[in-house]
Amino acid sequence: MADQRSLNRSMFWRIERRLLSANRGRVFVILLALGAGAAVTAALLNLQVDAKHRLTADFRSFGANVLVAPQDSASSSMNESPFDRIPDADSAGAVAKAEFLYGVVEISSVREENAGQNRLHTRAILAGYAHSAAQPARVLSPVLLAAEQITSPLNSSHCGVGEKLASVLSLHTNDRVRLESASRQVACTVSVLPSSGGPEDNQIFLQLPAAQTLLDQPGRISLIQLSAPGTPQQIQNYLAELQQRLPGVDVRPIRQFTEGEAKIYSRISGVLTATVAVILILTGLCVMAAMTNIAMERKNDVALMKAIGGAARRVLRFFLMEATLLGFVGGFVGAAFGLLLSVWLGRAVFGVAAQPRFIVYPVSVALTVLVAILGAFPLRRLVEIRPAVIFRGGE
Repeated sequence: MADQRSLNRSMFWRIERRLLSANRGRVFVILLALGAGAAVTAALLNLQVDAKHRLTADFRSFGANVLVAPQDSASSSMNESPFDRIPDADSAGAVAKAEFLYGVVEISSVREENAGQNRLHTRAILAGYAHSAAQPARVLSPVLLAAEQITSPLNSSHCGVGEKLASVLSLHTNDRVRLESASRQVACTVSVLPSSGGPEDNQIFLQLPAAQTLLDQPGRISLIQLSAPGTPQQIQNYLAELQQRLPGVDVRPIRQFTEGEAKIYSRISGVLTATVAVILILTGLCVMAAMTNIAMERKNDVALMKAIGGAARRVLRFFLMEATLLGFVGGFVGAAFGLLLSVWLGRAVFGVAAQPRFIVYPVSVALTVLVAILGAFPLRRLVEIRPAVIFRGGE
């Protein structure tokens, strides 16, 4: 029994090789069509997957995308305990977080000129802040990161002063200023921050404990900013989970980031998916046209198989296996070329080379095999052939 099964298998593959080698020209055309379709499919799918990863990373670089604020709109501060209760990571990765306390203070510069003092002063917004160790660049502005690199960390003896505010008070790095709030005051050494073009240019920055002491708000903060990784849907799920964890505060997304990311990716994904569908349909039509010609040429072969006792199901299996092999070879070679093509397309269209996402490779090969099998539909007509009619010269 085992010998008979081995013999059948050997005969099956011998006939399969004969079928593939009998029409080399048309087999080459089919392989060319499948390979080209697989290459374009792999390239577009890779761009689609890469766009998702890049958009997520690029939007995270814009800063925080989740805001935790007091639930009561009339309150300007809340207890800082929620900061410690926010997990440092979620299902999509590490969560960057920073807490801030804002208040208005008097800032005055002190310069000794001869025996007297010339004092320039103004009112400005004081921002006290603290952040987690995980990826602070995602929740802090570049000017604060630059200040921390100069004097790490900012504290009660070192403060960061925005570029415009420093210009008003004629301050330079290492100058001394005095900060006053009610009857409390602190003197600190200035680090002039580079211009950001935002509100930071008119603010003063201290580490949170020093700001809480100066503003007489121990253990209080104004808000928490988070940068949660993941897709828009994952971020929405994270927000729902966070709202349950922190019932006494208001948790909401910074919508211009989360909604903008979703809209841009949805449009890119829709265009690329539609293009892939069109390419696969055109590839299937090319394969179907070539298979129709092959079916016309193989009538005598099929008639002979059926005349010597070959079952229609077995005859059909030969041709399905042939289509599967052609689809696999065309997909295997074409998808590899497509990944390389996507790198070039990314650089030419978006200005950044796309990263090969290898999950695309088996998907592209599988789609090519499926198209090859569906394109072989005309070969089903061969199983309906009646040997007697063919051998009499009929159609």
